[in-house]
Amino acid sequence: MTTTSPLVEMRDIEIGFPGVKALDGVSFRLFPGEIHSLMGENGAGKSTLIKALTGVYGIDAGTITVLGEQTTFTGPADSQAAGISTVYQEVNLVTNLSVAENLLLGHEPRSGGRIDWSAMSSKARAILQGLNLDIDPRSTLGTHSIAVQQLVAIGRAVDLDCRVLVLDEPTSSLDADEVEELFRVMRDLRAQGVAILFVSHFLDQVYEVSDRLTVLRNGALVGEHLVSDLPKGDLIRLMIGRELDTLDALDDAVDASAPPRSTTAQPVLTVVGVGRRNTLEETDLELFEGEVVGLAGLLGSGRTELARLMYGADRSDTGDVRVSRQDRSVSHPRGALTSKIAFSSEDRKHEGIIDDLSVRDNIALAVQAGRGWMRPIPRAELDALAADYIERLNIRPPDPDALIRNLSGGNQQKVLLARWLATSPEILILDEPTRGIDIGAKTEIQKLVTTLANDGMSVVFISAELEEVLRISHRVVVMKDRRKIAEMPNRDLTVDDVLDVIAAGGVS
Repeated sequence: MTTTSPLVEMRDIEIGFPGVKALDGVSFRLFPGEIHSLMGENGAGKSTLIKALTGVYGIDAGTITVLGEQTTFTGPADSQAAGISTVYQEVNLVTNLSVAENLLLGHEPRSGGRIDWSAMSSKARAILQGLNLDIDPRSTLGTHSIAVQQLVAIGRAVDLDCRVLVLDEPTSSLDADEVEELFRVMRDLRAQGVAILFVSHFLDQVYEVSDRLTVLRNGALVGEHLVSDLPKGDLIRLMIGRELDTLDALDDAVDASAPPRSTTAQPVLTVVGVGRRNTLEETDLELFEGEVVGLAGLLGSGRTELARLMYGADRSDTGDVRVSRQDRSVSHPRGALTSKIAFSSEDRKHEGIIDDLSVRDNIALAVQAGRGWMRPIPRAELDALAADYIERLNIRPPDPDALIRNLSGGNQQKVLLARWLATSPEILILDEPTRGIDIGAKTEIQKLVTTLANDGMSVVFISAELEEVLRISHRVVVMKDRRKIAEMPNRDLTVDDVLDVIAAGGVS
């Protein structure tokens, strides 16, 4: 790792939005041939700093220097021209085009004024070979996994001769093998002198692959450290700005070894033989009052597919989802809402927040839908509803008029939870409610789920982090290859226990 002079240096950067100081005098350095992690809670300013570096946001004060020259970015094109490329958590490619077309879009090899398809295929194959990707460059990008799509996005950036590669939460949807392959590519690029800015909420991954890290908190710089010099506990303290009382309180509040609720009572929800062709094999499940059932499994195991069928977001081919209290089947979202079932999708961007609406309007959306659009909620009731949940869920900034798109990912997730809790559900299905958010917000959401269950709500909880599933679940349903392979009471279950079940394909 070279540390002679920074490739990128941002000094005293300030950016403000109405009512929010997103960055307050933040400085950041990025050296050639290093992997540098940007750390902080949601709302710390990480995304804003990245958008300043990539030309999405203009800066109100401060300087940006690239290769020793002070520069001003008026848009993403300026940043790209300076050799800075970004791969976002939601891959920004054209999935209905081929892999080769995505790799070379906008700079296709041409002959006689026309695209030379043979040359494009050959060049794309060479790029893929450099990434150790053995796929047909003529294949449609959308037929490949998210992991492959992310590597294609990286390949495109490398082909554009990027000096700086920004990876924003690239591992949030990847399994362990895919993460290792991504890390191999990152290390190869580092060896070639590329500077990589890595954003991840997985601390183990940060410590595995990073050389240096910068910590932000509340829009301000906390410090820059070599990873080897900063223990994980100290990093967490720097990020959240307090001792780990919240984590200790969560451990006290969640008794993961507690037995499941009595199965002698009638289940509140019964799933019998629910399945969907090429999506999920026929599955049975019972959910009891006041329990948290965790759905565990690797990426593609069928966790999300089961949750969506339970809510009626997708139509099942077989089976029945029945709410016991009403003796009513659930087959579509409106019926689920009427039956006091709420579902928070893993796709926060496309199936959750409404970018152009305020925090207040996003919170009230489900209540208004249940009431009917011809009966608008009075403004005083709207204000009271928003104020209540902003305070209860510690949504920041505490401004009901703030556009939700300007909130951090963790605070957007809290708004979505507020939306569903405002409907007074009896059953809550949460699909990856803590994905891509910081440890402080994650802790608050976990504690909220535990409190809701203690108050009698029934919760289905999905997370790619097995530790999280085990921490708050009374019972664990294990999925593999789009089918349920095991169901176990959470009495001192460990991550290794669950992984052994997945490896064996069931409980022996």
